[in-house]
Amino acid sequence: MNSISFTQIVAVASFAMLAAAGAKAESYEGVQPAVSAKSRAEVNAEAMRTASAPDQNVVRGSRGPEIMAVSAERSRIVAEAVRAAAAPDQNVSAGSRVNSQVISTMPNPVDARAAAANAKSSRL
Repeated sequence: MNSISFTQIVAVASFAMLAAAGAKAESYEGVQPAVSAKSRAEVNAEAMRTASAPDQNVVRGSRGPEIMAVSAERSRIVAEAVRAAAAPDQNVSAGSRVNSQVISTMPNPVDARAAAANAKSSRL
């Protein structure tokens, strides 16, 4: 009964492998120092300014309209909107009907009025 069994050999080998793996573990270097461009006093001052700012937790848009940069004249934008709204095929696309192609044959009423006004002013 003093014979060594296969399971005992496997158990001893596994413990030996665990011990060898433990010996190769990395050493603990400690906590790495924080890298920051600001000093502690600057960070604290910024936190105090932010914390005391008025309406800091109000969602965007609840403070009234936001200011936008103007990129075009209002009259030109209105004219483009009127022309687009008067287009005869504004709500029609090539996929609106089966096997159809959208080809606008009707003149835009805004363009027709402008052409009529130009023709009338050139006759005077």
